[in-house]
Amino acid sequence: MFFENLSGAGKAIAVLTSGGDAQGMNAAVRAVVRMGIYVGAKVYFVHEGYQGMVDGGDNIKEATWESVSSMLQMGGTVIGSARCKDFRMHEGRLKAAHNLVQRGITNLCVIGGDGSLTGANLFREEWSGLLAELVQQGLIDEEASQKYSALHIVGMVGSIDNDFCGTDMTIGTDSALHRIIEVVDAIMTTAQSHQRTFVLEVMGRHCGYLALVSALACGADWVLIPEMPPEDGWEEKMCQKLSATRSRGSRLNIIIVAEGAIDRHGKAITSSIVKDVSTECLKGESKNLESYLQIQHLYLIKYNNNNTNVFVCTCRSFENNLKTYKLLAHRKPESELPQSNFNVAVLNVGAPAAGMNAAVRSAVRVGISEGHKMFAVSDGFEGFYKGQIKEIKWADVGGWTGQGGSLLGTKRTLPAKHIDKIAEQMRKYNINALLVIGGFEAFLGIMELLAARGTYEELCVPMVMVPATVSNNVPGSDLSIGADTALNAITVTCDRIKQSASGTKHRVFIIETMGGYCGYLASVGGLAAGADAAYIFEEPFDIRDLQSNVEHLTEKMKTSIQRGLNSNENYTTDFIYQLYSEEGKGVFDCRKNVLGHMQQGGAPSPFDRNFGTKIAAKAMQWISKKLNESYRKGRVFANTEDSACLLGMRRRALVFQPVVQLRDETDFVHRIPKEQWWLKLRPLMKILAKYKTSYDISDSGQLEHVVLNRPKQSEAMAAI
Repeated sequence: MFFENLSGAGKAIAVLTSGGDAQGMNAAVRAVVRMGIYVGAKVYFVHEGYQGMVDGGDNIKEATWESVSSMLQMGGTVIGSARCKDFRMHEGRLKAAHNLVQRGITNLCVIGGDGSLTGANLFREEWSGLLAELVQQGLIDEEASQKYSALHIVGMVGSIDNDFCGTDMTIGTDSALHRIIEVVDAIMTTAQSHQRTFVLEVMGRHCGYLALVSALACGADWVLIPEMPPEDGWEEKMCQKLSATRSRGSRLNIIIVAEGAIDRHGKAITSSIVKDVSTECLKGESKNLESYLQIQHLYLIKYNNNNTNVFVCTCRSFENNLKTYKLLAHRKPESELPQSNFNVAVLNVGAPAAGMNAAVRSAVRVGISEGHKMFAVSDGFEGFYKGQIKEIKWADVGGWTGQGGSLLGTKRTLPAKHIDKIAEQMRKYNINALLVIGGFEAFLGIMELLAARGTYEELCVPMVMVPATVSNNVPGSDLSIGADTALNAITVTCDRIKQSASGTKHRVFIIETMGGYCGYLASVGGLAAGADAAYIFEEPFDIRDLQSNVEHLTEKMKTSIQRGLNSNENYTTDFIYQLYSEEGKGVFDCRKNVLGHMQQGGAPSPFDRNFGTKIAAKAMQWISKKLNESYRKGRVFANTEDSACLLGMRRRALVFQPVVQLRDETDFVHRIPKEQWWLKLRPLMKILAKYKTSYDISDSGQLEHVVLNRPKQSEAMAAI
């Protein structure tokens, strides 16, 4: 919508980063510059944030396509950012308006936190008055005042704190979570070796998002956040929890403290206080670790000790994280647990995906909390029919969240040929419900079990599938567990490849990704890595397209080309590599890289840990509900369509969908959904690579109305 207003000659846009820096700002700047040029507008950099806009001169420079090359993978902000006292004053904003009008700029893209965006909004509100003053002072004429009478502003929230309403995730938050989880993963081995307790303090000012999500992602024993001040006597309760964990055989404890954590009386709870408390209660060594991530935080929320008002935005995502953490972190005594007498089996099916173990841990602990007896099935359906089934306890899944692969073991075997033996095992262990975590094979397996219900009553139980595959090719879900970790692996590899080519300006890389016939990894990975093209099965291509790409690349060097695994049976990675090598002689040389199974391995990303934890918890709650609904005359009997579902993410919401209803949405030959949301992103990748193509820029998206008691203007402006 913003770029639609820019279409046409004579338009100009300025982009600036303000406040603290956040990883991802450069990617946003690059996209703004190239998209602005694509729609025919002049684009200007404003260096050093609002200070540069006030000072003018060389701080406001026209940007070119090439000026944002090689900045996608860089941290911080290459155009600079600074706090600006001058812009808080009317005189400073008047100077800024004059500098913009001199260059014909009436469109601003501001990337920053709450203070930065509040300042931008104030600037817009004052714009007509500022122009009138400039006319009165003789700095501009009346014609210029009329010509530039409207100021359009779009704001992108750049803050690691994730403390802004109206968005579930801000630029920089995911990178900050990665840094935190890297620290936690690194210290866990030491903590286990020496039976230590580590207290980790993370940033966030008065927002506990980083602390809460990192606690959920690493399975922390205790978390302290400002949104949930603990009750009086929290010290004793925390000590009881830590002692109980140690008594069950755990050799470590992780406590995460948000920077702005407070008690019910507004008194700060620091990591030093928590360390002293834990040391005293455990009579052992407690290490204190402050993780500031070397990234400055942004101002948003003002805590006032006099009236105890805290301005906190708790969006749906934050609330879901908090509920899930409470459910998993604190185990109730056996006497307080409900007794359901239901047995629930959990298994992994298909290829391993990072985040599977987090999902299993979540399912087991939620199931036990619901009063069920949980059973783990090793090696998928193959292990099921072989009887590789055993009860799994709360403590058995301790430490699983951060481990990659599948600790249960997983195979691609489908159940159809062994239905009789699986039914026998269901009867032997009195399995009342199934939770299947896996990829397309898991989807097919659930359908085969469903089809056999008419023959085997043992299969007439609630079944739910949670999608987990790096390929992200399961129908009924926009995202699958493991896909984010795979994308990270692709992006990191591409960044390293770019660095290796930094001294060679005439080189093209052909990179093959996984995904089978699904082009998700190639497309989204290509977009994140700044690839020039991504060849996928969903968009057929021929030799003319390849030749066109080669000609395009004669004008651009040091670049990468992404190719999906099964994008074309004839135009293989080797063929494309040889074509580019031959046609590029004298202009560039070519290299190829097949990423292979490295995309499956490694520790899961914070997103996959969090996603796996939350989706499995929701799946277990659904199972509990269905068990109660289908329990009749001393037995569980469920044979309706809605008793066998896939739990998927559809437009930010987790939705249960009967698997039989997903049949028509599926291309079974190529193992992909018939409609895939990410295909809409592909034209954007071509635009950012300077191809001439069409792109729908009129989609304004869905606006979410947010009501929030905001800080006073003077307080918010303090961050500019």
